[in-house]
Amino acid sequence: QVQLTESGGGLVQAGGSLRLSCAVSGRTFSSSAMGWFRQAPGKEREFVARIGWVGTGIISYADSVKGRFTISRDDAKNALYLQMNSLKPEDTAVYYCAAASKFYVPTKAGNYDTWGQGTQVTVSS
Repeated sequence: QVQLTESGGGLVQAGGSLRLSCAVSGRTFSSSAMGWFRQAPGKEREFVARIGWVGTGIISYADSVKGRFTISRDDAKNALYLQMNSLKPEDTAVYYCAAASKFYVPTKAGNYDTWGQGTQVTVSS
């Protein structure tokens, strides 16, 4: 059974940093497209960042986090990361990692087939 487990969320002041982790088990992680999404109360789940499998060189970010967040993966550890710097109150949300069995690296949530349970990130002003 495929499982994605996020960790690293918490409460931080504006301008601070957090590093989210996503442990992946039960699938071939190294060939999976991976993404981070977030959902704030009353809002739809939105794309944050994506990263392709080894050799694709595909990494991209939502405009709202570009220059502040960095997505990375460690295939040896079956882990996905999201380094979040210069956090803002508007970054407050539940953050989810997701995996896709596709021949491309999606940006839409509907194209990811496996999701973690989410981790809460709260940024105070």
